[in-house]
Amino acid sequence: MSFPARELLARLIKCEAGGEGLNGMKAVATVVMNRVHVAYGEYLRVGQGDLRKVIFQPRQFTCVMSTVYGEVNPQTIWATPPEDIHYEVADWALAGHKLSGIGECLWYYNPFKPTCASIFPASGTGQFISRINQHCFYNPTPLYAET
Repeated sequence: MSFPARELLARLIKCEAGGEGLNGMKAVATVVMNRVHVAYGEYLRVGQGDLRKVIFQPRQFTCVMSTVYGEVNPQTIWATPPEDIHYEVADWALAGHKLSGIGECLWYYNPFKPTCASIFPASGTGQFISRINQHCFYNPTPLYAET
């Protein structure tokens, strides 16, 4: 199924951060749009400024994976339609807004524990900047430019 960009982003926001409150959803939307607009590195090379390519880049967002760790993923962007709040956050992000404190973050993840790793992913391309609810957020390090 192919969704228009707004619908696709709203579905990703709901799936990735629907339980994280308004700031959590805006933070995730900020990261996605940062990847769309980054001027260098892997996300520019792979995503080419295209929201759909960024969202469907392999192994990036659990919510677009049909299987996770060999098991069927029941929580995907196709499983449930977004609600008004998810469209509002998508529209906010698509209009160029960013959540303050997230800056140029290109990554987030839920560590399922109270602390965030100082570096993420393991390649060392992201440095911890902030935690919002369950997600840790990371700005690119100089190593990201080499990706």
